[in-house]
Amino acid sequence: MTPDQIGFTLLYLGVFLLIGKWIRVRVNWLQNLFLPSSVIGGFLALLLGPQVLGKIMGNFVGEDSFWTTGFMTPEVMEVWEVLPGLMINIVFATLFLGATIPSLSKIWNIGGPQFSFGWTIGWGQYVIGILLAILVLSPFFGLPPMAGALIEIGFEGGHGTAAGLQGTFEELGFSEGYDLAIGLATVGILSGVVMGIILINWAIRKEKTNVIKDVKGFSSLRKQGIMEFEKRDPAATMTVRPESIEPLSLHFAIVGLAVLVGYLLLQFLIWLEGATWGAFTDSEFMTYIPLFPLAMIGGILIQLFFTKIDNTEIIDRQMMNRIQGFSLDILILTAISTVSLDVIGQYIVPFLLLAGTGIAWNVFGFLVLAPRMIPSYWFERGIGDFGQSMGITATGLLLMRIADPKNESPAFEGFGYKQLLFEPFLGGGLVTALSVPLIFQLGAIPFLILAVAMCIIGALVGLLYFGKKKS
Repeated sequence: MTPDQIGFTLLYLGVFLLIGKWIRVRVNWLQNLFLPSSVIGGFLALLLGPQVLGKIMGNFVGEDSFWTTGFMTPEVMEVWEVLPGLMINIVFATLFLGATIPSLSKIWNIGGPQFSFGWTIGWGQYVIGILLAILVLSPFFGLPPMAGALIEIGFEGGHGTAAGLQGTFEELGFSEGYDLAIGLATVGILSGVVMGIILINWAIRKEKTNVIKDVKGFSSLRKQGIMEFEKRDPAATMTVRPESIEPLSLHFAIVGLAVLVGYLLLQFLIWLEGATWGAFTDSEFMTYIPLFPLAMIGGILIQLFFTKIDNTEIIDRQMMNRIQGFSLDILILTAISTVSLDVIGQYIVPFLLLAGTGIAWNVFGFLVLAPRMIPSYWFERGIGDFGQSMGITATGLLLMRIADPKNESPAFEGFGYKQLLFEPFLGGGLVTALSVPLIFQLGAIPFLILAVAMCIIGALVGLLYFGKKKS
């Protein structure tokens, strides 16, 4: 493949992102679902690629025809297939760069109830997933016990985490896990928004909300995904002068350094395992760990370093958000457009069982546990964690914005603090990254016992500690 061909595949990305945005602006029902343009563009590319349009046209043209791959050339698909696994490292490296990390007591007091609820839901996804795998998926459909981790990977982790684990799935002989996880992540986003809006309307009718009394307050521009004129603020702050270095270049370099630190940490762990316990146990556990959780740790280390030595606050959080958002758009579009429909079709019943079980657990947790674990504004605060447990962080933020448009509750502050404790472990953190290798190495039962214990601890802390603080 030539550099020109690689460049063309990247230009193609821009085309589908723009088309996705245009469709979002024009189609009302997509606006009501608040679907990101990257999701729309990814579905369009999937339909116009070799798996849908290509197969249809293959019935009418020869095997060598251009149309057998649809509008997506083999070179485009080859590049797009590896992009999700690369971009997830940038997404996680930026999680804490430029962020002010408050004291642990403040995090616990404000974000603790939402952390306990999210912790219970996240580990509970492992519990029900592994039980489903042991009792149904393995004996009746031949899937390995590792399939039990797919609900948390696809729902809590989202497309990014699933993409980051692609290499791990392949190395462990379960390459189908990647496509199933991407499919679950897509179902999670769609069902998260739909179920979230249904729950908000239900809560208004049942007088469960403390803030809003209807959901008709969004402007037409907001539904189209366009910022209202009066709310247009700078996307980022210029912390350095462009004549010295372009601010975007500086921040991108810092992100690259964070990923590099993560890479060096991973290589050190692989070396350490080979030189110590790995030499005696013939273990290669560390080789299965993906890079992205270590890139997150690299970002934390870089941020701590700059906090100590930099009194000019050179890292701008908003700029990091823009880099993260750009990377996530590319990741989602390419992940959806390259997912294998053949794999999902082959495992359609297990896929539906995983999706249905995951959705049922999340809804149960929100309706039954959230009111008993979150002492005040349970709906406004819990709906964000519900959205994240179904899709991605952006889904949770969207639902919180609908339920609390003027930020009158502690929902956003608590959600932000909860992420500082939650993200390093679940939702794409270390536990999510290690779950599949751990199940492969140790078996499903030990990990199930761990998941049950963690789920119970989260539930007890939420119910007996935070839940008792109801005013």
